[in-house]
Amino acid sequence: MKIICIGRNYSEHAKELGNEVPEDPVIFMKPDTAVLKKGSDFYIPEFSDDVHYELEVVLKISKGGKYIRKEAASKHYEEIGLGIDFTARDLQSKLKNKGLPWELAKGFDGSAVLSDFVSKENYDLQNLNFSLAKNQQVVQNGNTKDLIFNFDDIISFASQYFTLRVGDLIFTGTPQGVGKVSENDFLEAYLENQKMFGLKIQ
Repeated sequence: MKIICIGRNYSEHAKELGNEVPEDPVIFMKPDTAVLKKGSDFYIPEFSDDVHYELEVVLKISKGGKYIRKEAASKHYEEIGLGIDFTARDLQSKLKNKGLPWELAKGFDGSAVLSDFVSKENYDLQNLNFSLAKNQQVVQNGNTKDLIFNFDDIISFASQYFTLRVGDLIFTGTPQGVGKVSENDFLEAYLENQKMFGLKIQ
């Protein structure tokens, strides 16, 4: 199982980090060891003083493929969920300034939080609301209508480079509102009005 992540896929988020809006999807990867064990707390790693939450809609690949046409992309996933792409922002900034890859800041153990997955058939994927609350205050509010590259775009583009396999996960990008987590924070993620998970920060 591989985890494909899309960066800068909401224009307002790109702007809040001072990044240009991309012409093609920005892709990075997380190893499978990044997945936080279900029911576990998230522990801030010792190598960072500035870990940020980034809430995203996650696709689970149900049908493998290579060079998938955009028109056929929707046939390659049946379920969606929510996830947090935890990012060591201080480390990422150092790496970016040196022109180096981001993996140390993005792929560390526990950096990929996942909800349970639900059938996509129950949702309007073109107009899907999702949100994150920190200590009962909403900090991120996203809607998939604001995606720069939609789910079909992402699957088609990624499959030009990586063969997609059953069980692969795609983090589709985060909206504006990312921010720092601190010890004893509590995060809650919602898909429409359904709570998908709660997470304690240690």
